[in-house]
Amino acid sequence: MKSDKAHQTAVEEAKRLLGSLAQKDKNLGTMTTYRVGGNAALYVEAQSEKELSQVAVAHKSTGLPVLVVGKGSNLLVAQAGFPGIAVSLGGHFGASEIDTEHAVVRAGGPVALPALARRCARAGLTGFEWAVGVPGSIGGAVRMNAGGHGSDMEASIVEASIFDFATSSTQLWDKQRIRFGYRQSAIGATQIVLEATLQLAHDLDGDALGVLGDIVQWRRDNQPGGQNAGSVFVNPETETAGELLDRLGFKGFRIGSAQISEKHANFVQADPGGSSDDVDEVIRTVAARVFKEADIELRTEIRRVGFGARS
Repeated sequence: MKSDKAHQTAVEEAKRLLGSLAQKDKNLGTMTTYRVGGNAALYVEAQSEKELSQVAVAHKSTGLPVLVVGKGSNLLVAQAGFPGIAVSLGGHFGASEIDTEHAVVRAGGPVALPALARRCARAGLTGFEWAVGVPGSIGGAVRMNAGGHGSDMEASIVEASIFDFATSSTQLWDKQRIRFGYRQSAIGATQIVLEATLQLAHDLDGDALGVLGDIVQWRRDNQPGGQNAGSVFVNPETETAGELLDRLGFKGFRIGSAQISEKHANFVQADPGGSSDDVDEVIRTVAARVFKEADIELRTEIRRVGFGARS
């Protein structure tokens, strides 16, 4: 851990290397669906691989950590903020292409999952309907093997283009190299998904648009709105995390400006103007109590950054 002076020196050096590409003290909380949290020391919205390479140079030269930020739907940033370089993708990275003849979809890392799911269904393709209910991006979905309603990214992905800040290089990863697991993959903290290729199927029965509507309605009926990041804990083997937490009486459990949703026990809600540290405290407290009361060790789906050794 760098001293405050050494850290500030590293930030200034990184800013010098990145020039106008980097913005200092960018609030990250507003870039997440929790809408709470602190600032990044530096923030870059990269428009090209050349700009990503500049970030890689700054990262390697200063030792500052890199944080990939997508739609922020799976991210909790401490009130103290993130001490390194936060990076998101812009420009041409947000493009997508649908080859209806071969049922192949190519989508950039920042492409929103719900919008792409609707485009695919309208184009007469099936296999990606589940994504209409996930408020994230293609890049984040590949990294964590996002899924729902009986499917996930592993089911359709062919390959992904990955840039690594540690090596300043881009490589094409196939499904075997990505090594998908339940809500996880081999894609590391210094790597960012530039584009993914999906193999879908033709919607011969014409059911895709109807399935989309059913999923959207199910979410409205069963999941809370407001400031949250969706499911917090990975489902244990015995039952869903929501069922477990409901059974143990955690609905409505509150610490400060954060509470377990009254509608779905695996959602943590943040109050407007609240604190991400309260959200983190709810998550840690609930996990500790579940382990004590049920002897089950819960793993979080969301990524928590800036909380020190607790992250």
